[in-house]
Amino acid sequence: MPLKIAVLAAYALMIIAIGISGFRKTRSFSDFFLGGGKVGPWMTAFTYGTAYFSAVLFIGFAGKIGWGFGYSALWIALGNTLLGVLAAWWLLGGRIKKMSTDYGVHTMAEFFDKRYDSPLMKLIASICIFVFFIPYTGAVFMGLSYLFRSTFGIDYVLALVLMGAFTAVYLVLGGYKSITMIDVIFGMIMLVGVTVLLGSVLNEGGGIANITEVMHEIDPKLTSAVGPPGWWPLVSLVFLTSVAPLAMPQLVQKFYAIRDKRAIRIGMIASSVFAVIITGIGYFTGATTRFFLNPETAPLAFKDGQPIFDALMPELLTRVIPESLSILILLLVVSASMSTLAALVLIASSTISKDFYAGFVNRRASDSTLTTWMRVSSAAIVILSVLLAYCRPSTIVSILAISWGAIGSAFLGPFIWGLFWKRANKAGALASSLCGLGCCLILFATGTPSPQAGTIGMLVSLAVAPLVSLLVPSPPHTSHVKVPS
Repeated sequence: MPLKIAVLAAYALMIIAIGISGFRKTRSFSDFFLGGGKVGPWMTAFTYGTAYFSAVLFIGFAGKIGWGFGYSALWIALGNTLLGVLAAWWLLGGRIKKMSTDYGVHTMAEFFDKRYDSPLMKLIASICIFVFFIPYTGAVFMGLSYLFRSTFGIDYVLALVLMGAFTAVYLVLGGYKSITMIDVIFGMIMLVGVTVLLGSVLNEGGGIANITEVMHEIDPKLTSAVGPPGWWPLVSLVFLTSVAPLAMPQLVQKFYAIRDKRAIRIGMIASSVFAVIITGIGYFTGATTRFFLNPETAPLAFKDGQPIFDALMPELLTRVIPESLSILILLLVVSASMSTLAALVLIASSTISKDFYAGFVNRRASDSTLTTWMRVSSAAIVILSVLLAYCRPSTIVSILAISWGAIGSAFLGPFIWGLFWKRANKAGALASSLCGLGCCLILFATGTPSPQAGTIGMLVSLAVAPLVSLLVPSPPHTSHVKVPS
């Protein structure tokens, strides 16, 4: 325990030091939100990967999906790598960077406004980000606080305040400059952590052949190409977690900030390698919960014989990770969580300062005013998220489960078609966003599992945008609107 406390204290001091360093290098709104638009490939690769793959992957998704789907969960890892990372960098990275420069925009909401000449589209995008990002951030704070309470016996509220303070310090001081510097360290910790995790699982399980044999005996479908739930739930999970990132604001923002096309090519390779390692090991380890855990040997992870999905991975970690290495796994989860928290808070604060304040309240706001608004709104969002986590509302888990699907359903159609098709217009964008989001939320509210609801919503969004754009021609006054070349 003293060693863990010492390591975490050093970790906290490092965060504060990086926040101060970032503060000294931040002179403008562009510096705070985009690192001046000149971030190198390696920093961008790490910050993209750590924002994409949070503690939700290791604690929630890996346990639940691994338990239910077995080895077929590795299709999700493959989809995340090829679609969510490789395709995003290869197909979208250069266009997004060029678009942000040509249009002079910093946020996705601003892109919708400039591309479609639609302040209404900008407002809808801003509301969606605020509504679905704040509870998401609060839920991550909840998970971190529970982790510290179980590991150190720290009071939940105290842990919540400490984590909120550390996030606020390095984010409010240095913004994106601090995020990119610290995400490199977070990424390295995650790589070391998953390597230790994989080695420990294989060692305790007697090798992959033995683990596979036992899992096959439990249920042959656990080691087949499609797990027990069937192909449609599996395809939905792959689609939701791999395609939604193509229009997730916290990931798209990374391309606004990257230096140039050459940096995109280098970052694409680095980020893809990072993704396949993190997701591959994460989902493989999650599948081995069937091998290591059952109601008799791990009663804390089961209730009435049924698995408590959020408890599966923590219970597995305590069984396979040597005590001497457990601090690495703790830092793995903390690093994955804090990088995601920072990315979410930064995007949500830009919605308040750049999209709402500068977009509708004070269109002539100076650069220094916007930077101050970013700092203040970042602190306010951290406080709001901590308060939500303190209240521990039961609905926050549901909102977290649907957030990716809802954002993807609202943004995927208008964003992708707006980047690649000149004839995409305001009517198509509005219809796509509203129909996709509405379909997703209605399905979710009527009992459809969130992956399927999100998948159908995103498909509707992609289909409606070109259809309505063809049926409803653009008004003559929009002929001045620039479109991507």
